[in-house]
Amino acid sequence: MVQTPAAIFVEYANQVRSEIESALTRYTEYDADCPSRLREAMRHSLLAPGKRLRALLVLMAAEACGCTREAAMPAAAAVEMVHTYSLIHDDLPAMDDDALRRGLPTCHIVFGEALAILAGDALLARAFEVLASGIQPASVAARCCAELGCAAGASGLVGGQSDDLASQFAAGDLRLLEQIHRRKTGALIGVSLKLGALAAQAATADIECLDVYGQKLGLAFQIVDDLLDIHGNESDVGKRTGKDRDHGKLTFPSLLGIAESKERARQLVSEACEAIDSFAARGNRLAALAHFVVERDR
Repeated sequence: MVQTPAAIFVEYANQVRSEIESALTRYTEYDADCPSRLREAMRHSLLAPGKRLRALLVLMAAEACGCTREAAMPAAAAVEMVHTYSLIHDDLPAMDDDALRRGLPTCHIVFGEALAILAGDALLARAFEVLASGIQPASVAARCCAELGCAAGASGLVGGQSDDLASQFAAGDLRLLEQIHRRKTGALIGVSLKLGALAAQAATADIECLDVYGQKLGLAFQIVDDLLDIHGNESDVGKRTGKDRDHGKLTFPSLLGIAESKERARQLVSEACEAIDSFAARGNRLAALAHFVVERDR
């Protein structure tokens, strides 16, 4: 029986996710100087059941460029830590005010706002520690740190979140919405691919192809995320649904409608796959992931 592209990705993810979980557990053991309650708060969010999409992107990009998963794992763990820190802070009452994440109560609900902020801070710091000490050679580790810092910073993830908060209930157009999510969602997806390629010391041409793939994939992922807020099942999605719609937030469906949003996501996935045509068989798993993104229900 021939597997669908999405099924190919799911099979791969199920095999590799346990390796990612083991690495994240190992990297957050800490010594006696780390307060136990802080460690619990970090692990509550980091080790909660998740897709590990960004970590998987690191590993798939690395493998596509001829690197082992083991060599790229510090970068995969680092990206997942940065992503989780951003979720902890986004869920706070001062931001999105969410009580559910990955099917569990959010960090601030369980541990209080102050400790949740500190848990996010600690995960962000740990990410760069793991990346700097785990990637070889040192020159590649330095570039990885610079790329991740840029993607996570004021012109990337944080800047996108800032603009999202400023414009979420105001009138906007497609250009503004894409600009926000190119940074808020797309920056971390893009840098995941770049870190995998850098760990493999890939050719510039391969890195450029992965960059285009990541841009397309990031927007497609956000569109599907917006659609899931409308018709997703809360137990499947793992967070409260209907919030964006109820609050009148600027989203792709609110601008384009549901049918056009779905079509735009499919087109972006097609363009993402075209961007890695030069990888041939090496890009099969990345193409499968792109199809999974547009078909996902969580």
